[in-house]
Amino acid sequence: MTRRKIQIKKIDSITVRQVTFSKRRKGLFKKAQELSTLCDAEIALLVFSSTGKLFDYASSSMQQVIERYDQHSAIQKLGQSSVDLQLEGDENQLSKVVAKRTRELRRLNGEELQECALEELQELEERLQRGLSRVSKTKDERIVKQINARRRKGIQLMEQNQRMEQRLAQEQGQSSESIIICSSSDNPPQDSDSSDTSLKLG
Repeated sequence: MTRRKIQIKKIDSITVRQVTFSKRRKGLFKKAQELSTLCDAEIALLVFSSTGKLFDYASSSMQQVIERYDQHSAIQKLGQSSVDLQLEGDENQLSKVVAKRTRELRRLNGEELQECALEELQELEERLQRGLSRVSKTKDERIVKQINARRRKGIQLMEQNQRMEQRLAQEQGQSSESIIICSSSDNPPQDSDSSDTSLKLG
């Protein structure tokens, strides 16, 4: 069964249009946030509703993204490949990335949380829970590995002890047989003919 394509056209109902706009806008911002996180991309979005209300999203700073866009546009218009300008832009971008990562690490450590919105705090909590879950899982795996290793070591020691006991038992058995043989050879039986001769001579 083929999936029927939905025709993209303007929604006539104002109420439905506003509801659809709200849902699609949230989905768009969520996708932009995921793209920024997964691919370390710098993203800025500007959205105006039909009523003229502005909605924006920026992975770092809207002003910084716009400044970078203006620089890029200026380079394209001039038709120049300014190496110095590109290096300066890359250096600024690297500084922004370092600042962003430093800010994220501080927030993960429970610092600088006053500036976070409720959604950012919820996202931070989810990240911490996921990280804690991975840490707990790794710890449990290490514990299981150590227990199994100690169990195998104990089995090996028991087997070694059993082999040593068997070897000692065999050696003790052989020593007992040697003692019996030596005792028998030290006391040979007397000859009956010699006894008779001695009696006759007497």
